[in-house]
Amino acid sequence: MKTLVEIPQARIVSVCDCFKPRVEYWMDNAGKERGWKPYLDFREMMEKEKLDGVMVETTTHARAWIACHAMAAGMDAYIEKPMSLTIAEGREMVKCARKYKRVTQVGTQQRSIPLNNWASDFVKSGALGKVHTVLAPNFVGPIQWQPKPEEPLPEGTTEGWWNVWTNQAELRPYHSELHHSWSTWWDYDGGGLSFGVTGWGTHSYDQVQRGIGTDETGPVEVILEEAVQDIPAGKFEKREISPDETGSDYYQMVEKTHGPRAKVTMKFAKGTELKLHLDADNSPGLGCIFIGEKGRIEINRDKISAEPKELIESADRPERLSVPETRPHIENWLDCIKTRKRCNADIEYGQRASTLCYLVNIARDIGRVGEPLKWDPKKERFTNCDEANAMLSRPRRAGYELPRLGRG
Repeated sequence: MKTLVEIPQARIVSVCDCFKPRVEYWMDNAGKERGWKPYLDFREMMEKEKLDGVMVETTTHARAWIACHAMAAGMDAYIEKPMSLTIAEGREMVKCARKYKRVTQVGTQQRSIPLNNWASDFVKSGALGKVHTVLAPNFVGPIQWQPKPEEPLPEGTTEGWWNVWTNQAELRPYHSELHHSWSTWWDYDGGGLSFGVTGWGTHSYDQVQRGIGTDETGPVEVILEEAVQDIPAGKFEKREISPDETGSDYYQMVEKTHGPRAKVTMKFAKGTELKLHLDADNSPGLGCIFIGEKGRIEINRDKISAEPKELIESADRPERLSVPETRPHIENWLDCIKTRKRCNADIEYGQRASTLCYLVNIARDIGRVGEPLKWDPKKERFTNCDEANAMLSRPRRAGYELPRLGRG
């Protein structure tokens, strides 16, 4: 929010959340002095305000519902990542954006960082030779909720807000761990923790997609390499950290993180293997490592390294950002609202990055170690596993359906 306020191209007119204390917080800390209008129902906000666009920074399980209804009402959308709770839901979001000709930006902001794009284009251009392997982290997955005694609702809330917050998911008795740690639980996200499959994985896997040129497609095979275990995110042993490790700033952040993990390998049609094998204390947590015939390049958020180093010693290499990392991404969205051009992180790209995350979770849930699951990236279905196909979507509670798109 702070970054958005500082961008002159944008004018915030309203804020909305079904949880009243959150709306009151933003109004007390910024909204009142700037004349923002507070809302508890986004449908009322859309009806009363003449909005060009909305920033959908909700819980993951509510994101598609709000984003699609906003796009159907004629608004462009900046959608936080992961943009959907399931692969099928994400595809419906893409269809909605295309039907209503909406400008969309998914919150994978590395696509608007000049250094990341320069390095990605370097890889994609063939400067590494054929890229045979990409290494990325073995992220922590979501956890299934176990029933706990109901807790009193927080003070200052309105009637029915918990039903709205629960959205498409099963309506459970209120519990603060569901409410405040929602990204931990399978019902509401796909591993949204730091070093989680959808939390950091969406960034990392999107970096993979851009570098190998698979923005609008995906792998053809997914292999679970080992049994899933609840284990720490890394070993975190004392060792000398190389200055070429672009993820070193993140190691300490996730030292206490643990959860369901298992190595997964994906294979792409052109022969590249994506190995999701790296630990949190020895990886580019928000990026990946491309290995080709002429060397390797590690691309993380606004930071790169290479072996040999000469690979990235170029006069046209951009400097690192001097502004907040989200600012260029938001500015790109605002510019595209005016020009109607496709954003750097268009919704189709977001769908493909989110899909990699959910393919990891599905392979782990199926649990067939060493058995290739064949994936058709065009039809977005498995061709040899009906059990996996059953996990591509989930039932939605009545009242929280996505807009019916029909034909055209």
